[in-house]
Amino acid sequence: MERLEKLLRERCPEMELRVNEPMSRHTTFRIGGPAALMALPKTAGEAKAAVKTARELGIEPFFLGNGSNLLVADEGYPGFIIKLTWDFDGIREVNRGLEAGSAVLLSRLSNALVGRGLTGLEFAGGIPGSVGGAVTMNAGAYGGEMAQVLESVTFLDEAGEVCTLPVSECGFGYRKSIFSQRKCLILRARFRLEQGDGYAIKARMDELAAKRREKQPLEYPSAGSMFKRPPGHFAAALIDQCGLKGLAVGGAQVSEKHAGFVVNRGGATCADVLELVRRVKEEVLRHTGVELEMEVKVLR
Repeated sequence: MERLEKLLRERCPEMELRVNEPMSRHTTFRIGGPAALMALPKTAGEAKAAVKTARELGIEPFFLGNGSNLLVADEGYPGFIIKLTWDFDGIREVNRGLEAGSAVLLSRLSNALVGRGLTGLEFAGGIPGSVGGAVTMNAGAYGGEMAQVLESVTFLDEAGEVCTLPVSECGFGYRKSIFSQRKCLILRARFRLEQGDGYAIKARMDELAAKRREKQPLEYPSAGSMFKRPPGHFAAALIDQCGLKGLAVGGAQVSEKHAGFVVNRGGATCADVLELVRRVKEEVLRHTGVELEMEVKVLR
């Protein structure tokens, strides 16, 4: 990492670099040891330089959004992390469409659309992720998902070159896209939305927000749904059926409000969460024959 840091400081003296940056500051779980090196590019030029310089040295960067679907090891991450800032945190109207940078939070994007009277993203208002992360994982809730409202995605490809693909070529599926399988850095996304009534849009968003507050443990740090939806089942229902609500390991606990969430009740470690997940998977398999798969990514 020292060689990479030296080269980046020479090539991009204005780009912010952080050494041994605590990842607990960058994940919604509030868990994780230090990353060896983190770059926070402000422009596409800095992002390209960071990606290309790392790959010149045989280092594959990890691209970080809002850290809302991520669990980082207690010992930290020995690699290189890129987290976009500044130029990637804007929303603008382009050719009758709407374009958002990858660092824009979905909550902010959804609220911005209310004032413009644009409908289609109401489902995303409570998802605690950024545009880049949401596109990568085709995030969704309450019957909606990113693939339904996207027009195109602009990204840095494996060679560090800027490319744009229409939504039809992005390989969207359940919680996946080509971006979750390829080593690409999403820069921005363009959305195709319909005109609607601002009051009706706001009412729908308020309705979904109330449902989230009622059913989800928003009072504790978490990474959202811990498990993928098994075919023909709901993970939360299976976990609840096995009597595992409230099960805890250290500071990590299966939420008493929503069994599909593992929450950080205070001082939880990555080891706590992984041991709790292991026990949940073991019990669910033993009692129901269904094997749960983690939706949350583990970085170590």
